Amino acid sequence: MTLIAARGLAVRYGGVTALRDVAFAIEPGEIVTLVGPNGSGKSSLVRALLGVVRPSEGQVTRRAGLRIGYVPQRLAVDDRMPLSVARFLSLPDRRGRAEIAAMLAHVGVPGLEGRQMTALSGGQFQRVLLARALLAEPELLILDEATQGLDQPGTASFYQLVEDVRHQTGAGILMVSHDLHVVMAASDRVICLNGHICCQGQPHVVTAAPEYRALFGLGTLGTMALYQHAHDHDHDACDHTHGDAHAHAAEKEPAHAG
Repeated sequence: MTLIAARGLAVRYGGVTALRDVAFAIEPGEIVTLVGPNGSGKSSLVRALLGVVRPSEGQVTRRAGLRIGYVPQRLAVDDRMPLSVARFLSLPDRRGRAEIAAMLAHVGVPGLEGRQMTALSGGQFQRVLLARALLAEPELLILDEATQGLDQPGTASFYQLVEDVRHQTGAGILMVSHDLHVVMAASDRVICLNGHICCQGQPHVVTAAPEYRALFGLGTLGTMALYQHAHDHDHDACDHTHGDAHAHAAEKEPAHAG
């Protein structure tokens, strides 16, 4: 059963149209990545999906009782206010020590319970945010540029963790990213946004699309590196095609002559 769907979605702020004619759905166990340049409407779409922004046109439908976990693009923590990791993970719902310890271990940062949030590295901070989202046992996990500020190895490690979460929980995952180096390898389906959906589909299809390549200023297909992995789950049919194996692509920097 579809977790969340947008139909004919438009978002306007005053006289400015941020999004128009957006339609897509996310199924259980599916990793969907939303890419687009700054100002393309990615954040507006996330806010509409979360119910923070009311669509100007169209609608967002959610499965009844849908539990959503959200990892924001950034979270400011006042360094004048003591806030331990354990305390942060107990907001707004109190969590037991064992539950917190198990979740921190699960996301790869064990033993941080007593550490101050302001003392965490970028990678530790993002994994703690992910731990907080996962404590709600989400059926849909939304990651809004959650790897911003991480180096490439840290980003790849974070995406691997997301892949593990999908396999272990069966949650649908929507990732918002501008990182073209690694994100394709972590996705079942890519949606390219620039005020509207320019193209969408399996990563190898989207990265070959003229609209995608023009939007990101990419040259020939020779810059592409393809990755494969197999899934043991099925997706309901919608407006895209899934196979038993998906081709995944990551953009690589073109070589520069020295």
